[in-house]
Amino acid sequence: MAEQTKFHSGFVTIVGRPNVGKSTLMNALVGEKVAIVSNRPQTTRNRIMGVMTRPDWQVVFLDTPGIHTPRTRLGEYMMQSVRDAMDGMDGVLVLVDATQVGEHDRAIVADMAQKKVPKILALNKIDLLPREKLLGLMASFAESGYDAIIPISAKTGDGLPELTKALVTSLPEGPKYFPDDMMTDQPERLICAEMIREKALLHLRDEVPHGIGVEMMAMNKENDNFMEIHATIYCERDAHKGIIIGKHGAMLRQIGTEAREDIEALLGMHVNLKLWVKVRPDWRNRMDDLRNLGYENK
Repeated sequence: MAEQTKFHSGFVTIVGRPNVGKSTLMNALVGEKVAIVSNRPQTTRNRIMGVMTRPDWQVVFLDTPGIHTPRTRLGEYMMQSVRDAMDGMDGVLVLVDATQVGEHDRAIVADMAQKKVPKILALNKIDLLPREKLLGLMASFAESGYDAIIPISAKTGDGLPELTKALVTSLPEGPKYFPDDMMTDQPERLICAEMIREKALLHLRDEVPHGIGVEMMAMNKENDNFMEIHATIYCERDAHKGIIIGKHGAMLRQIGTEAREDIEALLGMHVNLKLWVKVRPDWRNRMDDLRNLGYENK
């Protein structure tokens, strides 16, 4: 009688500098949108979990904020989230943007090479890079101490099967930590708030997005097919409030309409989304405001 295949599982932390595509990659691997994405640096503010399960294995990804030098209490929280995600990890996946590798990237690669766990280096956005430049970049990392160096495009899916195979190969034997149908541990309130913030990031410019936070005030399920949601968008300046609302409320309506569509897809029901905008000067340095918006180190 053939021996039953043992189950393998583990926690893999995804790290890199801001805006290299960590959340896009995790969404692509998990197969669901569990983390918001934008072309803005520092889009991800929390440690976000995504679960990828197959019959013989389960990878639990921990998507982290981009590694940077914090200038606010929110920034300090974000960097603590990165450190917390390192505790007890079974592997680390370092992501760099292959189109613009700088000293910061190489410092992160060198730092993570010291971790005593399986290490994979993924070179992202290869769809935007000529092949000869990619080969030279891979050669420059050849002696970096990683178990595998894999070129990928999180956007097109190129290289993701190879990356998945490398990740699974490094997994230890272990239990199934989460049910087959579980994709993330984020509560619905937080996911909905993040979807609103994502639409604001998409449409707002300059420094406005960095000073935005979203607080869920109420989520009232009226029946099995309808929910009313009230949320407040925080900003730090009166001028920013006017920009978020827009002429005759046009910008706020656009943010609300697009966020509502995503929230309805998430919840599987009709949603009436009501948004307000409030000025909270320097909220990114106020602990009470950070807690209200879900940024709180345990």
